[in-house]
Amino acid sequence: MSDDHSADNGSYVVVARRYRPRDFTQLVGQDHVARALQGAIETSRVGHAYLFTGARGVGKTSTARIFAKALNHPDGPTANPDNDSDVAQAIDSGEDVDVIEIDGASNRGIDEIRSLRANVGVRPSRSRYKIYIIDEVHMLTGAAFNALLKTLEEPPEHVKFIFCTTDPEKIPITVLSRCQRFDFAPVESDKIVGRLREIVEAENNTVDDEALELLARRAAGSMRDSQSLLEQVLSFSDGHLTAEHVHAMLGTADDQRLHRLAEAMAARDASDALLQIDEAIAAGVDAGRLAEQMLGYFRDLMAVAVGCEASLMRYAAASMHESLSGLARRWGLQTVLAIVGLVDETLVRIRHSVHARVLLEATVIQVCHLPDLQALSDLTAATSGAGGKAGGEKKKRVAASPAPASAPSPPRNEPAEVPSGNGSATVRVDTASKAAGNHSATPASAPVASALATAATTQAAVSPSSTATAASATVEQSTAAVATAERASTTSIEGYPPISSAEAKSCWPQVIQEMDPMTATLAKAAERVDSPEPGVLKIIFPGNSGLAMSRCQLPEHKEEITRTVARVTGKRANLQFEATEVKKVAPVATAKPKNRNRMQRMREIQANPLVQSCVELLGAEIVRVDTPRG
Repeated sequence: MSDDHSADNGSYVVVARRYRPRDFTQLVGQDHVARALQGAIETSRVGHAYLFTGARGVGKTSTARIFAKALNHPDGPTANPDNDSDVAQAIDSGEDVDVIEIDGASNRGIDEIRSLRANVGVRPSRSRYKIYIIDEVHMLTGAAFNALLKTLEEPPEHVKFIFCTTDPEKIPITVLSRCQRFDFAPVESDKIVGRLREIVEAENNTVDDEALELLARRAAGSMRDSQSLLEQVLSFSDGHLTAEHVHAMLGTADDQRLHRLAEAMAARDASDALLQIDEAIAAGVDAGRLAEQMLGYFRDLMAVAVGCEASLMRYAAASMHESLSGLARRWGLQTVLAIVGLVDETLVRIRHSVHARVLLEATVIQVCHLPDLQALSDLTAATSGAGGKAGGEKKKRVAASPAPASAPSPPRNEPAEVPSGNGSATVRVDTASKAAGNHSATPASAPVASALATAATTQAAVSPSSTATAASATVEQSTAAVATAERASTTSIEGYPPISSAEAKSCWPQVIQEMDPMTATLAKAAERVDSPEPGVLKIIFPGNSGLAMSRCQLPEHKEEITRTVARVTGKRANLQFEATEVKKVAPVATAKPKNRNRMQRMREIQANPLVQSCVELLGAEIVRVDTPRG
């Protein structure tokens, strides 16, 4: 499975090259590609152009070499080439004259492609096919792609093209349509762990499973990256690889350290959280790397919060699933989502700053002072669900004993002003409840409003715009839910006696004072009120107040007026709206001044004392007079 440690010239060969897969059976994590290529060879359905796409280090170029060995095998194309043949060894070392590997990044111009086209017609020296492997093909220029199109569509029978790229979106569609495309998936962590264990054993070393898992997670699906990291740790250790060696070499924090930091933030202990960061940096952990690990940790915490199993954790060890479950219950999904956004913004700022530690510590303190966004979300759901039931109970109680007309109105509570957390806005939370009859707070709305005010108060310490916006939106939703609960809990006025004209006119000022501020503003635009018949309240607006009248006719404002009239007078009123006739004012004819010629206007302007002063002071000259626009 490996070559000798040294090349022919005695130089050291890195692990990623020595343990490169040499046939389809050694290709890790790309079984679907291996089966498809083997099937194409066995059924003689080999195309003339292939495109291998995928992230770095997942086996694209290695698969291209294996495919070339299979096509140019001395005994004919075979799905299982002999790696000991001269052709296979020459292809593995990159020295075969009939398998030409081209770097698309450094040979991207039209001149290089023209040279390729000139050599395409030359038959292979000793093999069946002349195979061109172009790596990072997306780096070719547009002119180079255009020069390649005709040859790519109808190449000679002895030519095969294999393109490898990490960015297929940059390849013209005309090229994509001429290739058979194979997408290489990121290699799964357990398969990377298995391959790394084989390499460690081949190198006569021992390793802890936790160390291999850390390397696999850090590689993020890239087999080559994992092998490069392993080689670093091999040179760092004394023959036995441990998780401590991996963290010390990579400058990362272990899972338990991250969990202790998260526990301190969940407990809102900013002092302990800063102490955890200080200990991590003192142990050699880079502040920027720690922020990256925090983002991965909270990603796994987010996955656990929505009910995912341990198999879907990508950054923390699977053994920590229970610990993360408890932490997710304490924080709640909405708070975890806000933290993910905070840490992500911090990472962007760290990449453009030399004060990574300060930015990280500021973010950790902000997380410690986050409001309980999950509680606010639950509050919204609770108020919207409880409004109907509370409204039904209130309706029954008040219908049995309607409020008298002379009942005194209670003092109105002023809205509580709470900082919104962004330093520039204020959230106004009105904790007053408007109940019918005796004006007592409804059972549903009073605790809700109180809890809402308390939750909003805790929001003052949050400064990033994303978290403040999310919290403010939740507060607004909760406020709307409180208003819904209040509307649902109001009384029925069907049993009230009808209102009279005298009562309507005398009580209208008090009605405006008692109703909701928004509705009161609209109602104040009314010119007068009247009751043409018992039980009817006609609100008459001036002819030029059409907007206020139309807004008052909306259901929410109309219901508010009706309820307030019943609460103040104890009488029933069906609303009617009317607008007076708009008085038309005859336009006043204005005499247009006679046009005066240019010279006359210039003389008048020159005679103006202010203009004369400017001319004398600046030594100016009047050259043009512009007619005023009006």
